[in-house]
Amino acid sequence: MNESRPCLSKAAAESHCHCTASNLPAAFSLWVLPPVLGGTGLWWYEIRPVSACPDLPLAVEAFFEYLRSERRASPHTLVAYEHDLNAFVSFVQAHPTMNELDAETVSLGAIDTYLLRQWLGFLARRVSTSTVARKLASLRTFFRFLQRRGWIEKNWAALLETPKVRRGLPTCLGVDPMKAVVEAVLPTRPRGARDRAMLEVLYGGGLRVSELVGLNVSDLQVASSSVRVTGKGDKERMVPLGPPAIEALQGWLTCRATAVKARSRPVDEHALFVSSQGRRLTVRRVQQLVQAYGLAGAGRADLHPHALRHSCATHMLDGGANLRAIQEFLGHASLATTQRYTHVSTERMVRVYEASHPLAHRAIST
Repeated sequence: MNESRPCLSKAAAESHCHCTASNLPAAFSLWVLPPVLGGTGLWWYEIRPVSACPDLPLAVEAFFEYLRSERRASPHTLVAYEHDLNAFVSFVQAHPTMNELDAETVSLGAIDTYLLRQWLGFLARRVSTSTVARKLASLRTFFRFLQRRGWIEKNWAALLETPKVRRGLPTCLGVDPMKAVVEAVLPTRPRGARDRAMLEVLYGGGLRVSELVGLNVSDLQVASSSVRVTGKGDKERMVPLGPPAIEALQGWLTCRATAVKARSRPVDEHALFVSSQGRRLTVRRVQQLVQAYGLAGAGRADLHPHALRHSCATHMLDGGANLRAIQEFLGHASLATTQRYTHVSTERMVRVYEASHPLAHRAIST
C-alpha cells in the first residue's frame, strides 16, 4: 500500500487521514504534507510504510550515504557534515540521561528539543556563534532526512532558532597592493611562472582556491580568453580572463613539463597546476604560497586565497559592474552573498558623491 492524494486544505487532508486510519494496517502510517512538500500549492495526505527505525549512529551513516549517492555532495561538504554529526552523536551518547547499555545504540525517539537545546548550549560555551549556526544547519538537514524516511514523526531541530551571526566584512586589498602581490612573483623560472599564473587566475578570475586546484589543462580556452570552472555542487561556469592571466598561463604551459624534477613520478597530465613532484597542487600549498607572496608584495602575511576573490569582486564593483554580473562571474547561488561587497566598495560611492553632490566641494565655514 502506497497512496498519496492532493487536498485543497490542511483540514481536508486531516479529514481524509482520519477516515482512512480505521482501515489502515499496523505496518503503515499516515502523514499530512504541507504545500511546500507537495510542490503544487495543495495539501497532501499520504500513506507510507513504516520503515524499520535505526538507532542514531546507523541513521547518521544512512544520511552520509544519502549525501554521497543522491545529493552528490562534495568531499568538503561531506567532511563538514561528518564532523558536525559525529560530534552530536558523541554528545548524546555521553549524556547523563542515557543508560550505559543504551549509550552506543541511542534511539531516535530519545532525542527531543530539550536535548538539542542542551547541545547548542554546550557548543555556545566552546565555539563561535557562526560555528554554532553552521552545526545547527547540519542538524536541521539531518532531521529533515529522518522525517522524510519516516524514522521520526516530528522534526525537533526545526523548532530551534538560529543564533544571530555578526558577519565581518570580506578581507580585500586595494588595487595597488593587489598589483604588488601579483608582481612579487618573478616568472623567470618554471616555479615562478606557475605561481604568477596561479595568482593571475585567482585574482583575475575571482576563483575559489578549490576551483583553482581543480582546473585541468583542457579547461583553458585560450582562443576565447576564458576557463571552464567547476564550482560548488559540480556546477560549471565559463570565467573570462584578461590578457595578463592568459599571458601568464601560456608562459606556465610552455615550461610546465620542465618544472617537474627528473626523478619524480609521472606528471599528472590533466592538472593545470602541478607541484615539482608532478602532482596536482593542494589547497594547503596554494594557501602557503599566497601568504608568502602577500608578505613579500604587500606586507600582509595574513593574506589568504579567498581575499584575492574578495578583491576581484570589490574592484569590479568599484569599476561599475552590477551585482548580477558579479554574481554570475563568481558563481554565487544567492545574490545576498554578492551584496556583501557593497559594504566594502566605498571608493565608487565617494567618487559619485564628489561628482554629483552640491556640498561635496563646499568649504566648511567656522
